Amino acid sequence: MEIKIDENGYYGKFGGAFIPELLHPNIEELKANYLKISEDEEFQNEFKSLLKDYVGRPTPLFLAKKLSEKYGAKIYLKREDLNHTGAHKINNAIGQALLAKRLGKKKIIAETGAGQHGVATATACALLDMPCTVFMGEIDMERQKPNVERMKILGAKVVPATSGSKTLKDATNEAMRFWINNPDDTHYIIGSVVGPHPFPDMVSRFQSVISEEIMHQLQEQEGKNAPDYVIACVGGGSNAAGAFYHYLNNEKVKLVAVEAAGHGIDSGETAATTAKGSEGVLHGFKTLLMQSEDGQVTEPYSISAGLDYPGIGPLHAHLYESKRGIFKYVTDKEAMDAGVELSKMEGIIPAVETAHALAALDQFNFNKEDVVVINLSGRGDKDLQTYINFGNY
Repeated sequence: MEIKIDENGYYGKFGGAFIPELLHPNIEELKANYLKISEDEEFQNEFKSLLKDYVGRPTPLFLAKKLSEKYGAKIYLKREDLNHTGAHKINNAIGQALLAKRLGKKKIIAETGAGQHGVATATACALLDMPCTVFMGEIDMERQKPNVERMKILGAKVVPATSGSKTLKDATNEAMRFWINNPDDTHYIIGSVVGPHPFPDMVSRFQSVISEEIMHQLQEQEGKNAPDYVIACVGGGSNAAGAFYHYLNNEKVKLVAVEAAGHGIDSGETAATTAKGSEGVLHGFKTLLMQSEDGQVTEPYSISAGLDYPGIGPLHAHLYESKRGIFKYVTDKEAMDAGVELSKMEGIIPAVETAHALAALDQFNFNKEDVVVINLSGRGDKDLQTYINFGNY
């Protein structure tokens, strides 16, 4: 089984571009140019130079010895939390901002949930001298206050989304609405592997630097370039797409996607899309999403703002349906306990999103020679108040 996107932007039956007429010129412009520009030697030289000297890549691949001893495997942490701005999001933000400049766009908009993509986009725009507007759910603005202030300091305008659940879904709706009304001079930097084609493929490619580095680093440390497991949390799925990318068609590597179960899969307060979702169209692409019988999107819930999304990227929907991916579900409490455990064991406070990936370790019986890579997608500074409120440390 080969995992790849087709010329119309589908992974299997998921993906595509379901967009209003006013956005067709923008999407067609992107489709016609994103590969040509992003694969150009001059673009690659500038992109890689910024990743190295500005973002701080390559990020380390750290053997977590205490965690390895507890779970009976060789557990490595891919330290995306050590990137400039504190998460993997900066890889894609820099890439898309460079692309937007080459397309002649003058303004940037973005949406954000946990704030990390908003901060990354505001940072890239400050660096490249582009005006930036970030849409963010009103509730997320309250629970991620430090990131809101960081965006403002970086010169971005932060616009609250006050409709619906006032979280990531609604911020995405607002950003889409703004783009439809301002199509000519504006590029929308989508932060995850969601949205109409070519966004899922484009974001995956910019994030694929993660698995590219894992291959080289494992070769140096283990004498082989592929692990037995790659584990990553999934909301929309950008960090997982980046960590999986170079292993998608190596079926010896188990690809583990961890979704937020919230208060429990059957509690009515969950963001476990593959467990509770069905086929539908959301934000311009066909995927699995949580919806009622009459097609109304169900409000998701997670303690993690970055996983609080009712859908999943089309690549991940295809991985789930084809059974190429292994999907696990982790509750708020399990994630918070795992975050505290890593903090005390290895001296690394992870983002609450990442803590979900760590909590899934309990759901495997590893062999002691298994090599496991967990993508540590973000650092926990932004979630300090969530840890304090939870209190179990």
